[in-house]
Amino acid sequence: MDNQEFEKLVDNLTNEELWLFFAFLERKLKEKGLVRSRNIVGERGEFLAIETYNKIPGLPKLQAAPEGTQNVDAISRKGERYSIKTLTEPSSTTGVFYGTGNPDDKEKPEKKFEFVIVVQIDKSYRPKRILELSWSQFLKFRRWHKTMRAWNISITKEVLNDSKIIFENKQNGK
Repeated sequence: MDNQEFEKLVDNLTNEELWLFFAFLERKLKEKGLVRSRNIVGERGEFLAIETYNKIPGLPKLQAAPEGTQNVDAISRKGERYSIKTLTEPSSTTGVFYGTGNPDDKEKPEKKFEFVIVVQIDKSYRPKRILELSWSQFLKFRRWHKTMRAWNISITKEVLNDSKIIFENKQNGK
């Protein structure tokens, strides 16, 4: 079923029926193990990252980290920790990474994960691009978010050139 067929299906629903439909879909996603929380965007990105890594030969096989693990969303069979951030169009800045130091720290922060995976999805939740950055690349590209008092990463041309591109949907635009 494509977007136009979905639109026809829901166009005549009332606002209350749309919310009920959303709640129904959320329950179905949980029943099928596609999401664990109400953070649908983040969950979609984590699912896509783990699924992509597990499908591509030569990449580490990942599994979801236990819920509530700070800064770690997936773990490889070798025990490498992955933090996964999801961006939706048109955003180019990740959510924040808590507990990874302060701007006035003299020493480098304790390593909280080995890799960051950034999953960019389009407005239909389809994967646009998946990037991987090492801990040292994270430290290089992180920017302080004053309000949140934590770090984030903006996906710039420099970040794209320096990171490992795991997946890119060229049909979906760059």
